[in-house]
Amino acid sequence: MKSNAVVIESPTTDSRIFANTRWDAIPVLAAIFHCAYFFGMFYLFSRVPLWIMLILGFVYSVSVSWNINGISHNFIHNPYFRFPLFNRLFSILESITVGFSQIFYECIHMQHHKGNADRPDEHGETVDWISIYKHGHDGDPEHPLKYTFLSFFREDPKTVYRELKRKNPRDAFWGVTELALFVFTFVILGVLNWRYICFLVPFWYFGHCLSYLNGYYRHYGANPDEPLAWGVSSYDKLYNWLWFFNGFHAEHHFRPKVHWTRMQALRDQIVERQRAAGVRVIKPPHALAFLDPDLPALKERSRQKSRARWNLKTARLHGEAN
Repeated sequence: MKSNAVVIESPTTDSRIFANTRWDAIPVLAAIFHCAYFFGMFYLFSRVPLWIMLILGFVYSVSVSWNINGISHNFIHNPYFRFPLFNRLFSILESITVGFSQIFYECIHMQHHKGNADRPDEHGETVDWISIYKHGHDGDPEHPLKYTFLSFFREDPKTVYRELKRKNPRDAFWGVTELALFVFTFVILGVLNWRYICFLVPFWYFGHCLSYLNGYYRHYGANPDEPLAWGVSSYDKLYNWLWFFNGFHAEHHFRPKVHWTRMQALRDQIVERQRAAGVRVIKPPHALAFLDPDLPALKERSRQKSRARWNLKTARLHGEAN
């Protein structure tokens, strides 16, 4: 009998710096470049025309989502360095660059994996704090625009802090420290040039919105009740090369600890099981999933559910009238 066991060997290295593989030097260097870009925008603000800064600001917004969903996300599951100090410094670097605590993000993301974009229970609560179903209705996901632009304001640092403190007070301390350092950085930039911080904040907010947009379509059309189909995958090669295999999201939710360099090997092992489980696959990158030709079918199913509910309500009213 054929075994259903999934065995993916973790990468190994004799590097004195990297914990998993020297390939992790790529996301590390990308993060350093992103940080340099962040401060470079401040340097250029008073030196280049506004139209150039608008382009740079938009690129920064996209890069915030790119970093969160690629570099920062992979760092959560497989810290890059052998030495705790290096991982701590990298976490601080990421917090300042994207404008949010890496440790707080890790806590939110681990809660996301506990719930796997679950639907609300009988009390209207979800295990996953950022589930696309949390603010939806009748078991349907929330509208993508509402989820994209409102999720930022729904974040609750107090809840995250309490969860961190419950698990590890040291992590809670460093999480608050990272928040303080990122806020301090923004304040200093504002003191040096208040016009620049007024320019930066909208692009910073939009970058986090793009991250939520990415997250929405990584689960829209997935099956919260089937582990193999918890996520939605995109196998666009350029997208996965640039975003460190962020596209293999169904695979990632099935085996979260698999290193980003092993995602293709994981898919090769479970592809037939995925097809049997009905894993949803889209053609474009997740942030552009609204362009996927199969998306209207999901909307049609939602309309069918609405019509069914309406018909049921009408039938009940008719029965009461009789």
